[in-house]
Amino acid sequence: MRESTFIKKNLQRWKKYQEQPAEDPDEMAERFTSILDDLAYAKTFYSFSKVTTYINSLAAGIYHSIYGNRKEKDHRFRNFFVYELPLLFRKYHRLFLFTFLFFLLFCIISAFSAAHDETFVRGVLGDEYVSMTEQNINNGDPFGVYKQENELTMFLWIARNNITVAMITFVSGITLGIGTLWYMMKNAVMLGAFQYYFFSKGLGFKSVLVIWIHGTLEISAIVIAGCAGLVMVSGLLFPGTRKRLDALKKTARDGVKIVITLMPVFIVAAFLEGFVTRHTAMPLWASFSILLVSLVFIVGYFIVYPIYLHNKGYKLGPKAEIIKPER
Repeated sequence: MRESTFIKKNLQRWKKYQEQPAEDPDEMAERFTSILDDLAYAKTFYSFSKVTTYINSLAAGIYHSIYGNRKEKDHRFRNFFVYELPLLFRKYHRLFLFTFLFFLLFCIISAFSAAHDETFVRGVLGDEYVSMTEQNINNGDPFGVYKQENELTMFLWIARNNITVAMITFVSGITLGIGTLWYMMKNAVMLGAFQYYFFSKGLGFKSVLVIWIHGTLEISAIVIAGCAGLVMVSGLLFPGTRKRLDALKKTARDGVKIVITLMPVFIVAAFLEGFVTRHTAMPLWASFSILLVSLVFIVGYFIVYPIYLHNKGYKLGPKAEIIKPER
């Protein structure tokens, strides 16, 4: 076959391959097989022709589409935690700051109220819990509540409870954020009253070393879950140039990504509460080390590292693809 006839016969198909990339994997594989046949024929009869170079470039493009995409999928899990989630969180840092300050404000209000009203702590935590804790204090074991259940049973119950609280806090964002803020306020008031109670008994420093072994991860994750709930509804309240429904779908996906990735954090926090917190007489260095590692992880991964990536030029594309800085 003459070269001109070969080109005329296949040119339209080659242009289609070049101008209309296939999305379907089966079609992509079929095109790759077809273009390899053309390339083999061209190399046999027109080895030094420009058409051979052209077909080779088409084959290389299809090959990259097949194996480049597969490589990307292979690294999808790693890239999500290394790039996508931190960059996503960076996008909502201001909302996270608002959530944190909101939570802190009601913790302070709760502690202030407890300091000026003796009945406040019992009203928030319940008479039964306060009476039991006072009895434990009198028995010389103020944190004995963490030793009452079997380790595994306690771990499973706490993990389930914390994940449930987080999901409710997140899903409540659909009520224009009011439900999320309500649950955030409720948890903040309980924490403020709880922490003040131990400080009022002269056990403040000890309570930090014991309770915050698991509390650092647990409370941080609840605040982040609250942030995810507000992220979800932000598209509805502030759609920007998009339609409200489209903006809501986008921010809802972002919120789901954030809250789902908190599940391992809650599981680790539950493990610490079930298996580690009960050892209230552990050495100071051990307790402090766990606290420090937990705090460094939360601040490092959710605050410092996202800022680092952003400053390095990493960005999230419109379809959550990672746009890396030019070298």
